[in-house]
Amino acid sequence: MAKLFPEHSRSRLQGWLKQELILLDGAAAEGKRKVYGGERIQFDAAAVTCPRSGIPGTQGAPAPTLESAAEDIALNVVFEDEHLIVIDKPAGLVVHPGNGNASGTMLNGLLHHAPQLAGIPRAGIVHRLDKDTSGLLVVAKTLTAQTDLVRQMQARTVKKSTLLECRLETGRTHQIRVHLASIKHPLAGDAVYGKSRSGDARLDAFPRQALHAWRLALIHPASGVEMAWEAPLPEDFANLLAALRG
Repeated sequence: MAKLFPEHSRSRLQGWLKQELILLDGAAAEGKRKVYGGERIQFDAAAVTCPRSGIPGTQGAPAPTLESAAEDIALNVVFEDEHLIVIDKPAGLVVHPGNGNASGTMLNGLLHHAPQLAGIPRAGIVHRLDKDTSGLLVVAKTLTAQTDLVRQMQARTVKKSTLLECRLETGRTHQIRVHLASIKHPLAGDAVYGKSRSGDARLDAFPRQALHAWRLALIHPASGVEMAWEAPLPEDFANLLAALRG
């Protein structure tokens, strides 16, 4: 199945098999079933369309809950087509609902901006930034684009940069913050991994970690063309740099 439908992830195909939406010789089959050639596989994209969103391949997607309800939250969209949305996230905006943040997140705003994302797992979000980190994020608008972007993340073809250029090898939580702290160069304003007193009052007074994803580059999942976007530093970050450089 993975070879026949490379645009879909293995876990998604396994889910459809369990729901008996994919048939082998007219009958339900388990994912571990071996095939030897000559079998007939039936897979109807229309049959696995989420009735709520109308998006092919989203049958069984969970209905929105209180935590994932659409909310009219302003989003700074720097690029959008039928496959992708690229957003410049401000500091202070939580990406995904969680403990203590049941609403008011970027995900809630995405569901208002593009209601069809209700039929995509995690509303198309494939990577995150910390609440107090600003900068560029890409969101998939289709299942095919989401699978492609996840694979690009795994293959390291999605590139994200900061002022002190950090090229990420994995998506581990707080990777940049932890690694910089481990070499005794913690981010300014990082209350978790940084120092409460750095010797410079301007750094100590900065209210958030000084981290901004200013450039994002990836291969477009539909066209195969490499694309890149840049987002200017937010005002608080730019003012801190100007003061230090002055």
